[in-house]
Amino acid sequence: MQELYKEIHEYLNMEEEIPFNDFEKYYKKVIAYFNDKADQFNEEDVWKALFISENVMSNAEGRAKEVKGTKAKKYTKMSQRLTLWAQNFAARLAELGYNKDQMNERFEKMFEDNVE
Repeated sequence: MQELYKEIHEYLNMEEEIPFNDFEKYYKKVIAYFNDKADQFNEEDVWKALFISENVMSNAEGRAKEVKGTKAKKYTKMSQRLTLWAQNFAARLAELGYNKDQMNERFEKMFEDNVE
């Protein structure tokens, strides 16, 4: 999880957008990891997974509006799939007792994480 979290931070701090192929490769890595390990995530992993899924989801959504054709459809599917994961992770945090304001506050702080 830490590697995926570190990688999303690198992407978020870049000046330029990563190319479609790199974006898709990261997305596939994230989905494979979530599919394989999500049931075993501890609380910290759930936070990181929510952060990753929300950021990739919103980025894919934005890109889908900027391009046409096959890539737009792929971005839309990525966004939809990650929306489901984000909802899953947010629900798990709610079960742990976090409310929406607490989630938003923690989420904002995660942007400032110094990830090594």
